[in-house]
Amino acid sequence: MEIRNVKSSDYYIISPLINEWWGGRQMSDMLPKMFFDHFNNTSFIAENDGQIIGFLIGFLSQSNTDTAYIHFVGVNPDYRKKHIGKQLYNEFFKVVKKNNRNVVRAVTSPVNKVSIAYHLKMGFAIQNSDKEVDGVPVFSDYDGPNQDRVLFVKRIV
Repeated sequence: MEIRNVKSSDYYIISPLINEWWGGRQMSDMLPKMFFDHFNNTSFIAENDGQIIGFLIGFLSQSNTDTAYIHFVGVNPDYRKKHIGKQLYNEFFKVVKKNNRNVVRAVTSPVNKVSIAYHLKMGFAIQNSDKEVDGVPVFSDYDGPNQDRVLFVKRIV
């Protein structure tokens, strides 16, 4: 397996896979091409024999100079439980440290129990919130009306 930075053309390969990898959930609209054009030095692809098997789209915050943000991560279901996500996250953490950032943030939907468990396993903490859904702290209407989200934070040392 090889990990490399994303390139603009990767969008056309990844975008059609997103809804499939998410079990039919309509997720591809959450990852427009601009991320592949403007954040390629902080975003990564995992390939196996030339096939994309995972990706992480992240960026350094322009507003908070100590913060980086992981926007979207996906691993082909056939390759899960093989530490691909962990390797992608660690590659991002290296860039975060290199750029003197010490906070990484991420957001997920409260229905995505796998993502919640994974972020906790990777050392993220759930931020305090204004309500709970199924015992998980969430921020009400974070991404718009009825779009509650779980917010994560991880300190990088």
